[in-house]
Amino acid sequence: MDIWAHLEELRKNLLRALIGLAVGITMAFFITGRILDFLAQPVGGIENLQAIEVTETVSVYMRVALLVGLIISLPWIFYQLFDFIGKGLTPQEKKSILLAVPFATILFLVGVSFAFWVMLPAAMKFFNEFLDVQTLLRIKSYFAFLTNLLFWIGVSFELPLLFFILARVGIVTAQILLKGWRVAIVVIAILAAVITPTGDPVNMAIFMVPLFALYLFSIGLASLGQKRKQGVKPEEN
Repeated sequence: MDIWAHLEELRKNLLRALIGLAVGITMAFFITGRILDFLAQPVGGIENLQAIEVTETVSVYMRVALLVGLIISLPWIFYQLFDFIGKGLTPQEKKSILLAVPFATILFLVGVSFAFWVMLPAAMKFFNEFLDVQTLLRIKSYFAFLTNLLFWIGVSFELPLLFFILARVGIVTAQILLKGWRVAIVVIAILAAVITPTGDPVNMAIFMVPLFALYLFSIGLASLGQKRKQGVKPEEN
């Protein structure tokens, strides 16, 4: 296909993904209230949060509904993404990439769980003990901070699968990733400084250590992706 045909296919996949996201958000509206109660447990419940603006609670509800809707529609969104990537691949390569849809969803959920159960308690402890003063939490600032943390950590946990796919289609190799581990540490440190809610070394390390472990795991998956790609060449010839 020429460039315009590729763009048309991309438009179709993006449109389907957006429709799936809209359906997921609609479904999320019916359970967001219970999700809010659950997410507020680290601060003792939603009753311990304060709102000082008229529309603050509505904006928080919409923000959380958007994140929940995204999680609900993740398998469909990943399917559309991988379907577009697979259009220029062989049938065998396309099949292996489409099989990555459930793994992509699981990795995102694992990242979200790690952020909520490990990173959030450490961050909240740091904030509450930084100065010996009473902290009154606004519902808007708490959930903005929380949803941002959950989303970006979830995205970060997609790293192994991303490198597997890139190696599967021949864009990167395990050797390149292995040689670039120093660069990876610098990039991970920058990401940790940007994504983590605090700038202290402890919280940065909480993020950096598992992300670097994921990078090392990515090297193994990239090697596996290379072998599988090489294994299908004789059949193609």
